[in-house]
Parts: sequence; structure tokens; C-alpha cells
Amino acid sequence: MATQHPIEVILLKQWASYIAVPVWICDEDGNLSYYNEPAEDLLGLRFDEAGPINVDELADRYTTTDLNGSPMPTEQLPIVVALRDRVPDHLSVRIKDHRGQWRVIQASAAPIEGQGGRHLGAFAMFWEP
Repeated sequence: MATQHPIEVILLKQWASYIAVPVWICDEDGNLSYYNEPAEDLLGLRFDEAGPINVDELADRYTTTDLNGSPMPTEQLPIVVALRDRVPDHLSVRIKDHRGQWRVIQASAAPIEGQGGRHLGAFAMFWEP
């Protein structure tokens, strides 16, 4: 039986499906819930082909470095900071997409806080400058 997502997350996914900016959404445990078509283009992999991904695996799944080429620890990625610390975060990084192409991206992430202070996860918007 599929888990029912909170209405706030359902509406966020709906919004993300209509915008041209790549968006990544994860639940409160850091598991990928959704990424939109523009994110598919940038990451080089369709959402329905991605399989389960936890934010702890992001820097490994998408080789991630700072702008100088030094490895970027997963715990410094904006989506992880937003999820863990419940604060917005922004960073410029380099990632290697599923096609093996290096890309410089800007990523901004924010926690998803529902009514009554419920922590529902985090989402990130990212783009190539």
C-alpha cells in the first residue's frame, strides 16, 4: 500500500510539475519523493528511472565537488542542510550527471514545514548559471 503524502507535499509536487526550474523534493526522512522534468534534463535521468534515493547518497550518486574540484561532503549540500537544520541554504557546486557530463549548478533549498509546525521534508531548486 502506497503512503499518503501530506497535502502540503502534494501541492508542492503539483507546483513543481508546472515550472521550468529544476526542483527536487524529499520527505522528512530524506528520501526522494519527486523531481520534475527540468530536473530530469539536468540530471540526465528520468524520475521514474531513478529508483529510491536518500539525501545521504546524493554526493555519491551524483559525483559532487566544490567549484575548485574538491569533493563536496554530502552534509554540506543545501538539501541536506535544509532537511537537517530546518533552514534555507544556497551553494554553487559541480556535479557529474548520469551522462558523465560535469555541470556547474546553483542550488537553493528550504525545509517544508506544514501546519502546526510539522516537518515534512525539504525541497531544492537548482539551475546552471
